Amino acid sequence: MGYQKILASFKKKKILVVGDVILDRYIWGTVRRISPEAPVPVVEITDENFLLGGASNVAHNVVSLGGQATVVGVAGRDRSGDILREILKEKGILCNGIVQDARTTTVKTRIVAHSQQVVRFDRENRDKVDGKSLTMMLDYLQEAIPSHDAVIISDYKKGVVSQRLVKEIVRSAGKKNVFVAVDPKVSHFRFYKGVSIITPNLKEASSASGIEIRDEKTLIQAGKTLLKKIACKAVLITRGEHGMSLFEKSHVVHIPTVAQQVFDVTGAGDTVVATFALAHVSGADMEQSAVIANHAAGIVVGEVGTAVVTHKKLANSLARNSKTIK
Repeated sequence: MGYQKILASFKKKKILVVGDVILDRYIWGTVRRISPEAPVPVVEITDENFLLGGASNVAHNVVSLGGQATVVGVAGRDRSGDILREILKEKGILCNGIVQDARTTTVKTRIVAHSQQVVRFDRENRDKVDGKSLTMMLDYLQEAIPSHDAVIISDYKKGVVSQRLVKEIVRSAGKKNVFVAVDPKVSHFRFYKGVSIITPNLKEASSASGIEIRDEKTLIQAGKTLLKKIACKAVLITRGEHGMSLFEKSHVVHIPTVAQQVFDVTGAGDTVVATFALAHVSGADMEQSAVIANHAAGIVVGEVGTAVVTHKKLANSLARNSKTIK
């Protein structure tokens, strides 16, 4: 299937995003002097804004590409949680799957001056989500999974993604043949058995496989090890400026990057998993999905801050490089 048909089908697809919802706060400013109190820059604030991060950003990528997204996770009963839900609603993302908990909403605050990040500070609670909150999420998922085309598990290790949660998702999705993609965390790899695909970066793939990736030979060994270990259909290893490598049981494909310039890799993994899942359920095979996701990643790394790729930008990128897709 050609990429134009695949992209045209995005608007018909419903994606369920499960995981750690994060509010990204950006404080923008300029630096003209060093503090007399300590050898640190003094940032004169010029602007402040809030963006969606973590699982919320995955969902934002889905709707920006033209798909429909529902997000499931946990947010606090605090001002940050209110802001998060307000932004989700503004973007047209269904958020009735977000459970309100006594825990603090995860907020990552970045201070940026002259397009350079000066410092980041986080407010979060990484305790495992259990009890009533977990039960509410599982009940919601059981009802929602059959009516969605894919499930994306966005694991930022903030307490939402557990072995039990993933097991229930895989079980429910398996009954209806629903595609399950995971943007993983190394210490949770044992949770992901039976999912459709995982999308680790190079460092995560190396740590999870126990193989130091130094060259193409060790890269292939690591990818095949993960494929067997997770018992999934495919592994997509993102390799920064070197592109991506897709591992399936039958073959391995290396996809070169299409990024023209790299300003900020924040949220690139969110874009990759969102685009891949949306493309695959829209009729693309694994390799086509990886190529399309690679183009999407090439777009977002060229922007400062947590960015999303639009349907138009992705279509233009693919049109300029039409020979890179089957």
